[in-house]
Amino acid sequence: MKNGVYTSLDIGTTSIKVIVSEVINNQMNVIGVGSERTDGISKGLIVDIDETAQSIKKAVNQAEEKAGISIDSLIIGVPAVNIEIEPFHVNVNVSSTNQEINDEVIHTMVKQIREKKVSSDQTLLSIMIEEFIIDGFDGIKDPRKMVGDQIECYGTVLTISKTVLHNIKKSINNAGYVIDDLLFQPKAMSELIMSEDERRFGTIQIDMGGGQTTVSAVHDQQVKFSKMIKEGGYNITKDISVVLNTSLKNAEKIKREVGYAFVDENDLNNSQSISIDVVGQDQKSQVKESYIAEIIEARAAQIFEQVKAELDEIGALELPGGVILTGGTSAIPLIEELAEDIFEVNVKKYVPDFMGVRYPSFTNGISLVYYKSSMDDLHEMMNHYALFNEKEPPKKMMKAQENGTSELSVQQYKDTQDKSETFMDKFKKFLKHFFD
Repeated sequence: MKNGVYTSLDIGTTSIKVIVSEVINNQMNVIGVGSERTDGISKGLIVDIDETAQSIKKAVNQAEEKAGISIDSLIIGVPAVNIEIEPFHVNVNVSSTNQEINDEVIHTMVKQIREKKVSSDQTLLSIMIEEFIIDGFDGIKDPRKMVGDQIECYGTVLTISKTVLHNIKKSINNAGYVIDDLLFQPKAMSELIMSEDERRFGTIQIDMGGGQTTVSAVHDQQVKFSKMIKEGGYNITKDISVVLNTSLKNAEKIKREVGYAFVDENDLNNSQSISIDVVGQDQKSQVKESYIAEIIEARAAQIFEQVKAELDEIGALELPGGVILTGGTSAIPLIEELAEDIFEVNVKKYVPDFMGVRYPSFTNGISLVYYKSSMDDLHEMMNHYALFNEKEPPKKMMKAQENGTSELSVQQYKDTQDKSETFMDKFKKFLKHFFD
């Protein structure tokens, strides 16, 4: 991990979270957190740019106050909305015999990927490299400074709707901040919550948010599949509210304080009762905790069944790594037991282990910092080429490189601040070789 101060922005459907972290000697310390509810996002999509920008500004201000620094740039997490994932293979002839491969050659490869893989309504977001091959020699991770006549590259390319990306960028700009980087959220998350072997052999991650649930399948170190289900923890809260005829505020409190997601016969026979406020009634109503659990289980099971249908279609539940749950809704007790019952594979829960953010709703924000600080300069450069279609690194990156680090330290920082069927056919062919 590269030393420095990093600020991440997690744009969720129900809330926006900002995390400021300092990385020193491969240790990450959270020094500031901000969280603000928003009405500018619906089902993972920004529907009100001004409202979203205001929420971003408020969340950043909270993080600034706690961290004691001024924030001007953000690492943005891009959700799996209108995302297309495809394998790629490009081949570049080096201009002269035995020429040393340099950044210019890498830029040419990215241009080829863009020309081959990006449709008119999409834009390139990220490139995940599997390997480079030089003159038939494979397994090369970084070809720069090597010599050869021909270089090939295999990997996975991610494209995103131009409209979705425009709205993200516009919201950040309207809030008054610079975009440090745009990272595909499921990829960043997989780098944090999975071991290297889990990413290599294959594992499923399920990010259970407030307004949506994102399922991703990772294999050979790459995100091979990612899909957003437009239901999440807020739907559970609404179900409790409707069934018990209580306010959304009370329903959320009930879910957090006494809710659990898996009911057995023992629970039904020995459940305690709680008193709840009922709309239109002066007296409180008595409700068994097991009944509340049945409400939660019904919606959570519905979400998991939708996830399972997506995974069954590509055979991903055969991956040996099982399932990892995270995200705020995964905090509901016994939800992993329900998931195991439905998926019939091993299920575990990931909770960040950092002071002040030991709650699964912060996994996204933490993972952005972890992924950004761990990214090698080749992949960082290729992602920059992919996003901005230009050779020059951003000014912030150039300044950091001059200082010998990717970011500024806390003290330096304080001192300086004072789609179509055709695509699906291709995709299914790709997934057919999922375990090869």
